[in-house]
Amino acid sequence: MDPRPESAARHPAGRKKMVSDLKGKTALITGSGKKTGMGYAMARKLASCGANVIIADLGAASIPGSQVATGGSAEMQEIAGSLGKEFGVRTLAVPVDVSSAESVAAMAEAVKKGFDRLDVLCNNAGASFGVPAAVHTYDETAWMRTVDVNLHGVFRVSKAMLPHMLGKPASIVNNASRAGKFPPVMNGAYAVAKAGVIMLTKVMAKELAGAGVRVNAICPGQIMTDLERWRFGLEAKVFQTTVEEREKEMCKTIPLGRIGTPEEVANLVAFLASDASSYMTGQAINITGGQLMEL
Repeated sequence: MDPRPESAARHPAGRKKMVSDLKGKTALITGSGKKTGMGYAMARKLASCGANVIIADLGAASIPGSQVATGGSAEMQEIAGSLGKEFGVRTLAVPVDVSSAESVAAMAEAVKKGFDRLDVLCNNAGASFGVPAAVHTYDETAWMRTVDVNLHGVFRVSKAMLPHMLGKPASIVNNASRAGKFPPVMNGAYAVAKAGVIMLTKVMAKELAGAGVRVNAICPGQIMTDLERWRFGLEAKVFQTTVEEREKEMCKTIPLGRIGTPEEVANLVAFLASDASSYMTGQAINITGGQLMEL
């Protein structure tokens, strides 16, 4: 019989483990300004390992046209302050719109003024617009905006921050998605953008290997975030059932039988940011509970 509490037995990620070689390094995480998202879990995990963390998010309560809230300015400041106090690390909260080159440039300047260098970049910011919609009915403006945030945003932020990362070993972790490998229904722009993130990861990995910068992508499946809750709510309306029933149906497609947690994703990010993964670059790693087993 497993002597651990039920929650720890089902969610091994709940057992805290520190990655010691991240201590004193500096990490920037986009889309990390709300406590219910994967970005916050990444920031918290890295801070718990002793890394200075930069909380970057839109700084507004929501994005017009998106179904999921973003990190507002007050919450971003609260997160930065609480992580700094709890883990004794330096923190910074900085607003950024990854779809704006000017906004990204301003963020980069703020980071450079506050920190000597950047060791870890987590391109986590993402959003979907115009869904649900099939390709032939998709609003073109919503399609372009989805691709811009999810794909071009990774390019913009990486390009802006790389000059602050070169010269010493560094790591970039791009948040792609299972959707970038296995297409979801009625969310084509997001899937296409995430597939692009996977290829961009490989391109960057080849081009930056000689400069000591490793670049990998993570491909989460069903993770319990605001976006996942919104999805279950939408499906419940479509199928005229309950959110709980939709979650149960989804879990039937996952060999491990449950929805993943943001903390489990954050553990993978910490691994990819650390020296433990020093011989890995250009990879797109599934974290799906076995729901997706292809490379």
